[in-house]
Amino acid sequence: MQPLYILLLIIGYFSVLVLISYITGKSANNQTFFKANNSSPWYLVAFGMIGASLSGVTFISVPGWIEAQQMSYMQMVLGYIVGYAVIGLVLLPLYYKLNLTSIYTYLEDRFGKSSYKTGASFFLISRTIGAAFRLFLVANVLQLILFDAYGIPFWVTVTITILLIWLYTFKGGIKTIVWTDTLQTLFMLIAVGVCIIMIKDALEIDSLLGYISENKLSKVFFFEDVNAGNYFWKQFFSGAFIAIVMTGLDQDMMQKNLTCRNLKDAQKNMFWFTIVLVIVNFFFLALGVLLTDYATANEINAHKDNLFPTIAMSGELGLATSLFFLLGLIAAAYSSADSALTSLTTSFSIDILEIDKKDNEEEKEQTRKKIHILFSLILIATILIFKYFIADASVIAKIFQFAGYTYGPLLGLYAFGLFTKLNVKDKLVPIICILAPILTFLISTYTKKSFGFDFGFFVLILNGALTFLGLYLIKRK
Repeated sequence: MQPLYILLLIIGYFSVLVLISYITGKSANNQTFFKANNSSPWYLVAFGMIGASLSGVTFISVPGWIEAQQMSYMQMVLGYIVGYAVIGLVLLPLYYKLNLTSIYTYLEDRFGKSSYKTGASFFLISRTIGAAFRLFLVANVLQLILFDAYGIPFWVTVTITILLIWLYTFKGGIKTIVWTDTLQTLFMLIAVGVCIIMIKDALEIDSLLGYISENKLSKVFFFEDVNAGNYFWKQFFSGAFIAIVMTGLDQDMMQKNLTCRNLKDAQKNMFWFTIVLVIVNFFFLALGVLLTDYATANEINAHKDNLFPTIAMSGELGLATSLFFLLGLIAAAYSSADSALTSLTTSFSIDILEIDKKDNEEEKEQTRKKIHILFSLILIATILIFKYFIADASVIAKIFQFAGYTYGPLLGLYAFGLFTKLNVKDKLVPIICILAPILTFLISTYTKKSFGFDFGFFVLILNGALTFLGLYLIKRK
C-alpha cells in the first residue's frame, strides 16, 4: 500500500472525527466535557466502550500472543464476566447514588482528603502510562508504514498523533467521545472481520470454528502447572480483578458510564458490553491462530506484536486487507487514547485542582482547557521515554503487569471502604499505598526466584490484599 494512500486515508478519517467534534461540541461547557450533560444513550456508550477497552494494543498484541501463549488469554476474558458483574451490581449504584463526576470523590467521603488525593494520583499515573503503552505501539506501526517513507522522525509522529486527539476532544470532551468511539468501534470490528475472512480464504479453510477448535494453538484452559503464569485460576481471578480496577475503578471507563441518563441505563450498558466484549476477544484470538498458521505456511518471520502488521501490510492478502487493517488500527488506538486524555483532564481538574468548587464558570473552563493541553504534552513525553526502555515482549503483557502495581492500591482502598465500616488514619494512607506495590514486587520476585512460582497477573490481587491489610493496621480505634 502506497504511503500516499495511507496518508489520504488518515486525513479522511480524522476529517470525519473533527466533523463529529464540531457537531457535538456546539454550546459545550465543563458539564458537557465531563459528563455529556447526562444525556448519552446507553447503547452508544456500550458499543463505544468495546473499542476503548480493546484499544490498539489488543488489536495487535492479542493475535501476536497466540504463538507463545496459545488461547490462554481467554481464561482472563472469562474472569472479566465476574468483574463486570461486580461493577454493574456494586460500583455503579454507588456512583449514581453519590452523583459523582470523578469516582475518586468517594474516597474523600469515606476516608478523608489524603485518601482521595492518593486514589486520584494512582489513577493519573496508571492511565498516563497505560495510554502511553497503547499509543507507543500504534505510533511505531504508523512510523514503519508511513512516516519513514517521508523521512519524518518518530517524535514528530507522536506529536501529530496526540495533536489530532486534542483537536477533536478539546471542546466537547466526553460527549464527543461517546459518538466518535461508536464509529471507531464499528471500524475496528469490520477490520477484524475482513482480515479473518481474507486469511481464511488464503488458507482454504471451509469451517472457521471447526478449524480453530481442532488447532493445536487453540488450547484455552491450563490446569497442569500451578506455578505457571497461565494457570487457569490465576488468570481467571486476575481477569475478574483487572476488570474491576481497569474499568470499575478507572475514571476513563466509568466517565462514559456516568454520562448515561440513569443507573438502569448504565447497568444495561454494562450487561451488553460484557457479552459483546467476550465474543470479540474470542475472534481476536481466532485471528491470532490464523495469522500464526499463515506465517508458518508462507515462511514469514514475524512474531508477537509484529505478526499482524507484517502480514496485513505485505500486500499478499490484497489491498482490502491492508486498507481495513490500517483503518481498524487507527480506530482501535484512538478510541482508547481520546477517552484517556479526557479522563486525565477530568481527574486532574476535579480531584487535584478541585475546580468544581470554584464559582467563576469562565475561570473553570479556562483551567480545564490548560490541563487538557498539559496532559497532551505529558503523553507525548511519556511515549518518547517509553520508546527507549521497552523490552522484547508483547505490549499487552506489560500493560497488565504494570496495572497490577498501580491499580492494586485502588483495589485495596475501595474494597476496604465498601466491605468494612472501619475508618483509618487518613494521613497514613499514602504511605500504605506506596509500600504495598513495593512489597508486592519483592514478594513476586522472591517467590519466582526461590520457588519457581510465577504470580503473573495475580500480582494485582496480592497488591490489593497488602493494601487492605495495611489499611486495617492503621484503622482508627
